[in-house]
Parts: sequence; structure tokens; C-alpha cells
Amino acid sequence: MRYTLSAILIVILFTTCKKDKFTTVPQISFKSVKPDFYFRGSVDPLSYPTVTIHVTDAEGDLGFIAAKDTSFIYFLNLRTNTLDSVELPDISTAAKKNFEGDVEVNMKKFVGVPNDTKKDTIYFKVYVKDFAKNKSNEIQTGKPIYYFP
Repeated sequence: MRYTLSAILIVILFTTCKKDKFTTVPQISFKSVKPDFYFRGSVDPLSYPTVTIHVTDAEGDLGFIAAKDTSFIYFLNLRTNTLDSVELPDISTAAKKNFEGDVEVNMKKFVGVPNDTKKDTIYFKVYVKDFAKNKSNEIQTGKPIYYFP
């Protein structure tokens, strides 16, 4: 009887500790950065790294709705301690309840290191805010961007 009760308690513990995939506060996770390098002074838009994150949100209140509301994705450059953001695109046709999707951001706006002559690696902290200004969890890019002057 004691073992049965212990087994039931363990099962209940594991099922109640499971995180809900869709929450009111957006949840993000790092997927990739490609390419993982940047040459300063490059003019080719395809030469800039693209960071991909996975986003989930219970209400789907993300994106851009002209003259109504905007949500943003924020990047903190951990090398320069510079915080900047970009608007999420209009995803109103896809952003329904229990929204889940990948967001790709071209890092042209974020990787510049003015007047720097040293090779280095750049990491970013990333988070999202939805229309209700709920701030997602913060993540760090799992892979650095290699910077070459």
C-alpha cells in the first residue's frame, strides 16, 4: 500500500510540474543564428546574420496592426550593453489563440561595433513584449556571432 501511494504521488508530482506550452506571457526559445559571422563594412544584406527564435503565446497578441498596436522583439548586445528593438511583422492572419511560430530577425541593426579593430564574439539577450506589454522570458543566443573588423 505504501509503494502504491508513493507511486501515485510521484505521478501527480510530474504531471503538475509540467509547464504549459501556451501561456499569457509569451515564451521564447533560441533556434539558430545563420551565418554565425559578420565582417564589418559588408554591404551585402545577405551577409548579415539572421537569428531565429521560437515563440508561443496563448492569446496570439503579437505582431503589428497598423494604427492599432505593435509588439516588439528586443535585443541586448552583451558586448556593448546596447538595447534595441524591432517591430514584429503583421502576423494577424496567423496569430490566433495558442500561437506558435518561428521569428527570423536580420541582425544588420544590431551587430555593428563602430571603430572596433579587434576580432570578437557577440552574444545577445532576447525577449518579446506582446500587445498587453507582457514580457517574455529572456534568452541568450546559444551561439555567438563572430565579429571580424
